[in-house]
Amino acid sequence: MANRSLRGMRIGSHSMETEEGVDFAPRLQAHYDCPNGHTIILPFSVEADVPVVWECRCGAEALLRDAAQPEAKAGKPPRTHWDMLLERRTVNELQELLDERLGLLRAGKLRRSA
Repeated sequence: MANRSLRGMRIGSHSMETEEGVDFAPRLQAHYDCPNGHTIILPFSVEADVPVVWECRCGAEALLRDAAQPEAKAGKPPRTHWDMLLERRTVNELQELLDERLGLLRAGKLRRSA
C-alpha cells in the first residue's frame, strides 16, 4: 500500500461545469484616461450606467474618454472638534472652565496625566 498512491482529480480545484448553453450578457468596453497618463479599460454591461469618473490605480480620478468633466458637488466643510465644542458651549464658558481647572491643577488638587 505504501508504494501505491491515490490518483485522480483534484476535487475542488477544477470546475466540472462547461460553458455550453450559457449566453453571456452583451458588454461594452469603457476607456478611462488618467491625468497621469494611465489608460483604464473596463468591461460593463450594455444595460449598466457607466460612471463618468473612475479611480485610477495611482489614486487620481480618471475621466471617461469623450466625456465632459462632471460638475463638482457642493459639499459641507468637515466639522472639527472645535466646531463641535462651540455647538455645546460659548467661548466665555470655556474660558471659565479652563480657569477653574488650571486653579485646581496649581493648587495640587489634580494630578497631571501624561
